[in-house]
Amino acid sequence: MNQKLKPLKGEITVPGDKSISHRAVMFGALAQGTTEVTNFLQGADCLSTIDCFRKLGISIENTPGQIRVHGKGLHGLTAPYEMLDTGNSGTTTRLIAGILAGQPFESVLTGDASIQSRPMKRIIDPLTQMNADIVSLKGNGCAPLHINGSRFCQTCAPFSMKEQAALSCAENHFLHGIHYQSPVASAQVKSCILLAGMYADAPTSVTEPQLSRNHTELMLAGFGADLTSEGTTATILPDPKLEARKIDVPGDISSAAYFIAAALMVPGSEVLIKNVGINPTRDGILRVARAMGGDISVLNKKISGGEPTADLLVKYSSLHGVRIGGDIIPTLIDELPVIAVLACAAQGVTVISDAQELKVKESNRIDTVSENLAAMGARVAAADDGMIIEGGRPLHGAVIDSHRDHRIAMSFSIAALAAEGGTEIIGADCVRISYPNFYETLRALCG
Repeated sequence: MNQKLKPLKGEITVPGDKSISHRAVMFGALAQGTTEVTNFLQGADCLSTIDCFRKLGISIENTPGQIRVHGKGLHGLTAPYEMLDTGNSGTTTRLIAGILAGQPFESVLTGDASIQSRPMKRIIDPLTQMNADIVSLKGNGCAPLHINGSRFCQTCAPFSMKEQAALSCAENHFLHGIHYQSPVASAQVKSCILLAGMYADAPTSVTEPQLSRNHTELMLAGFGADLTSEGTTATILPDPKLEARKIDVPGDISSAAYFIAAALMVPGSEVLIKNVGINPTRDGILRVARAMGGDISVLNKKISGGEPTADLLVKYSSLHGVRIGGDIIPTLIDELPVIAVLACAAQGVTVISDAQELKVKESNRIDTVSENLAAMGARVAAADDGMIIEGGRPLHGAVIDSHRDHRIAMSFSIAALAAEGGTEIIGADCVRISYPNFYETLRALCG
């Protein structure tokens, strides 16, 4: 049960960035040497990534405060002894599919009920264009996925990938470099193709309609890949020599977003959030909150491992409605549920558009946000690509169905702070997917 509480006061840190934590394990596994990762997110999704790579023959030490990934190089993975279960993690599923497409063995990717309903055709199509053998076992474009990796024959096996491409071999088993025009701005799709491109016979590039988060480009280049970006196009050359490195994962701005919203909404609040990633492809929440009148100061800026970080000082503010759409959407797609909650505290109308991707997350977030806000007394209308929220109306407590979606559970925990009466969130424990200690942090700020 959550109830309306007193102002939020204090200083917090949030867990390590989920996107960066996933990639640190994956790229470390494909590098030569031991990659050391600090501030790794110990959420269920990232633990699924560790589990999958252990099944692929990678030794990973998970000790308090540090992850050590003992990489075996680009061609060091071994055939898994069982299906690879990615749990609830779309990032694990889509990115690892690109890696598996270039391996000399078969594998099967599966996940929970949510993963088995999320669209995988968006990676099946481009991987198939690259000559990958990947199929949806149920024929519905979703997991489980069967991947028959590049079949290295005895003629080709002793040679490097570049040397293999020059061989006259009867087997057409190579991945081919392509230029893929992605219909969606999705870091998962882009990353999947770029990772497969490391095993291709020619350069591989991806052009997006808008620039999605670029953690893959920054981190792979840091590991030694020959990867360039120009506008919304990223290009990788095949057969890179990746070298282990140390990675300090910044705080996840998607996790910070809940406390940003809470501090802006609850009168008298002032919260300092330390060491948060403010990558420009992820900072849309800051730009929108400021456009709504939010008082957010960015302090102590620095660069760590190519990623900009800062401390965020957030104070209660008088907010007004805004229009949110276009190129900014990929920079805040995961934060839109809590932005919708924030819009309820703003005077006037907030319009969210161009956000069709909300339909294919852990839940259909257009529906789950709209239905739950309406249950709390908000005036909200769902649209095909977003929602319209009339702010300034008091919220009241309600029974909220999280649909086992961690971002819905956390967003409506914040809504409950500004509501009269008690709120019950069904399936509240799903926050372990990305923020295991979320409720403890919230209680600490609320005194």
